[in-house]
Amino acid sequence: MAAEGGGKEMNEIKTQFTTREGLYKLLSHSEYSRPNRVPFNSQGSNPVRVSFVNVNDQSGNGDRLCFNVGRELYFYIYKGVRKAADLSKPIDKRIYKGTQPTCHDFNHLTATAESVSLLVGFSAGQVQLIDPIKKETSKLFNEERLIDKSRVTCVKWVPGSESLFLVAHSSGNMYLYNVEHTCGTTAPHYQLLKQGESFAVHTCKSKSTRNPLLKWTVGEGALNEFAFSPDGKFLACVSQDGFLRVFNFDSVELHGTMKSYFGGLLCVCWSPDGKYIVTGGEDDLVTVWSFVDCRVIARGHGHKSWVSVVAFDPYTTSVEESDPMEFSGSDEDFQDLHFGRDRANSTQSRLSKRNSTDSRPVSVTYRFGSVGQDTQLCLWDLTEDILFPHQPLSRARTHTNVMNATSPPAGSGGTNPGNNGNSITTPGNSVPPPLPRSNSLPHSAVSNTGSKSSVMDGAIASGVSKFATLSLHDRKERHHEKDHKRNHSMGHISSKSSDKLNLVTKTKTDPAKTLGTPLCPRMEDVPLLEPLICKKIAHERLTVLIFLEDCIVTACQEGFICTWARPGKV
Repeated sequence: MAAEGGGKEMNEIKTQFTTREGLYKLLSHSEYSRPNRVPFNSQGSNPVRVSFVNVNDQSGNGDRLCFNVGRELYFYIYKGVRKAADLSKPIDKRIYKGTQPTCHDFNHLTATAESVSLLVGFSAGQVQLIDPIKKETSKLFNEERLIDKSRVTCVKWVPGSESLFLVAHSSGNMYLYNVEHTCGTTAPHYQLLKQGESFAVHTCKSKSTRNPLLKWTVGEGALNEFAFSPDGKFLACVSQDGFLRVFNFDSVELHGTMKSYFGGLLCVCWSPDGKYIVTGGEDDLVTVWSFVDCRVIARGHGHKSWVSVVAFDPYTTSVEESDPMEFSGSDEDFQDLHFGRDRANSTQSRLSKRNSTDSRPVSVTYRFGSVGQDTQLCLWDLTEDILFPHQPLSRARTHTNVMNATSPPAGSGGTNPGNNGNSITTPGNSVPPPLPRSNSLPHSAVSNTGSKSSVMDGAIASGVSKFATLSLHDRKERHHEKDHKRNHSMGHISSKSSDKLNLVTKTKTDPAKTLGTPLCPRMEDVPLLEPLICKKIAHERLTVLIFLEDCIVTACQEGFICTWARPGKV
């Protein structure tokens, strides 16, 4: 492997890269894989995934990692940047027959040095609850596949709960389980609880409480991933039909939607403060969506193939307050957002208090990353000029309506999206910051006429302004559009047995009808981000990106889990 700056060949794999923070270095001794270190022949197998948990043991080395490779599942002590990985001693190793692990998630609330609760989803639809420290398999859910026969695409513990977990399948269904309840010996009977545009939620009808507690049917085709907001109140889902749908999890209300440029959406994540959602998918783009405004605020173009994972870096995301009297949070508080809901909620409430006044918004830069099937890692900065668009001086005379339609400051709380009218003042800088590098002017929201949801109506600013400044990138994208008249991948909706349940009002997913609407603005209508760095870091497609305090963790389909030390952390 050649270091950066060596050869100029395209195939050269990078082992280090530099950003404004400094040099990130691949630690070859901290690579985790199968004990024999042989690259896994990944044809036709499920993506390699990695889950972390901290068990707070006394030694100060409490990090544990779990990963799946083919039919195998491994559980190791993770030594990170401190010590070399010892692959000869996995704490637990399992090999499955007839089905493959597809995803997994630790319960961070209940984890101790003696016991952890790990959920594992499988390609045939089952979900297993295991304790890799005690080495016992405690429970198997959907064992007879009576609930769903399709592959598990995503499994997560419900935030703040020791017993509830949510499971998504490639059928497009999602199920809420309680570890204390059984799954029953017969197929569940359902009763409609709530129905909305392209989604329906059913409860399970039975004399005694059984799993699943709820069945969600969302969109068309596979439900590829979901993510809970940092406060646990909202759920973002991305599907093969190309839609992001954001729900209030408890009230089962649809908060907002967004449509990919084309093709399915594959991955989704929330900013640490819950203000923004980033998605990636088959259009090779990363898309930034404002939770408060319910609209696309930027797209990022750097990948040459499908984007498989997006993630925010809470440790590089910075908040600088303009008036210390009003905002009492420190950078550490912001960086620790994802460690505890109490901490997160207090920081969020401070952010919203800070922004409820008509003063200058908090200065925020969000860092997020993405990895894709093109074997590249991209890092992106979401900066003030995108979040709070200004009027450029040179065009101030011609476009006067941008000012009143700028997006509200981050932190209007999210929980009450209706409180942001057009009264928000733009930041009081004497000189506006430069435009986004792409030259495409930031766009105000288009009024959302077709929406039935009052939440969305309240959240979308009413100003309309049209700019037609096309950057070079945008023109390229225009050609892209022509090249990629691919079929819309819809997937199979459901098996015959559940057809009765699929009386879901279908959205018109004709791409031509959504392009140019607030659901899916045209390329020239939103700022186009360029990546800070875009580096080829593996031979096989990348499937994992996790930001930890002193390192970044990536993994590829060959089964190698790599640790990149942050600047100054080697």
